[in-house]
Amino acid sequence: MLFLYFVLLNFSRKMTPTIQDYNDSQNTIDKSICDLLAATINGQLSNAESKIWHAHPVWFLNGNPIVGYSKQKSGLRLMFWSGASFEEAQLNVVGKKFKDASIFYTQVDQINMEDLHRWLKKSTEIQWDYKNVVKRKGHLERL
Repeated sequence: MLFLYFVLLNFSRKMTPTIQDYNDSQNTIDKSICDLLAATINGQLSNAESKIWHAHPVWFLNGNPIVGYSKQKSGLRLMFWSGASFEEAQLNVVGKKFKDASIFYTQVDQINMEDLHRWLKKSTEIQWDYKNVVKRKGHLERL
């Protein structure tokens, strides 16, 4: 719990007001998950642009979506747009067409910070070009 407080204290100033509004609109448990995810993502991806995109928080590098989270029936979904290429067993790959992978959280203590930091590092190193997917008529290319 002390670690969570440290992360939130040090990185909450970087959170955009719209993402903070999104987090604040969640129930108490989901808000704590959102706040920890946002603070960690902001801390590790300090060069990323963050905004509400398709109704949930998403971080972009050079206009390319990297990571985001959203409230769903089964919990808080943390999604990495290129996560299928991370080769991480904990990340669930659903689709065949795109390269995204996700993990769901229902409690803040389910977040393994070591895993999260590793995935965020991979999200900057392994990217598929979603920014130009429409221009390429649905075809993804690796950056």
